[in-house]
Amino acid sequence: MNDLKQIISVSLILFSVIDIVGSIPVIIDLKKKAGGHIQSGKATLVAGLLMVLFLFVGESLLDLFHLDVASFAVAGAIVIFLLGLEMVLGVSIFKEDESLARTASVVPIAFPLIAGAGTMTTILTLKAEYASQNILLGIIINLILVYLVLKLSGWIEKKIGRGGEAILRKVFGIVLLAISIKLFKTNLLSM
Repeated sequence: MNDLKQIISVSLILFSVIDIVGSIPVIIDLKKKAGGHIQSGKATLVAGLLMVLFLFVGESLLDLFHLDVASFAVAGAIVIFLLGLEMVLGVSIFKEDESLARTASVVPIAFPLIAGAGTMTTILTLKAEYASQNILLGIIINLILVYLVLKLSGWIEKKIGRGGEAILRKVFGIVLLAISIKLFKTNLLSM
């Protein structure tokens, strides 16, 4: 049975972990690298499928590859660290070519930015405390917000301007670096 309090709690927890608002500078940057277009629907759908899949078969999937959640989180932390480095230093680590225009919606937006190691680990953790259907509803609520931010990224970019974008890019780059280091440290110690 659906419990409104659980749904709200799960939604807020996932919202803070996904941090789609904080990812706006990364999305704008990736949009530029991809030739000005991000497939909002595709990115949201892929991220949603990954989250739902992980909700129901995440632990089994990791067991299949003899991986633990901590190893998965450390790998995701490294990718997030590299994205943060790009933002702070103004360098390109990820190869920029014509294939980015086709894949930017999936990698790195759907995974690991939206449905990354932090999100997947959180989903597995939530299963211990909340009903699966309430977690699923929390995922859906967050996917709606993700879609709206991705769809409106061009409008947001125009509103904040180049100066605002540069400031946001550096600030959130540092935030991404800090998140990645925390993920890395926490999960490395639990291995």
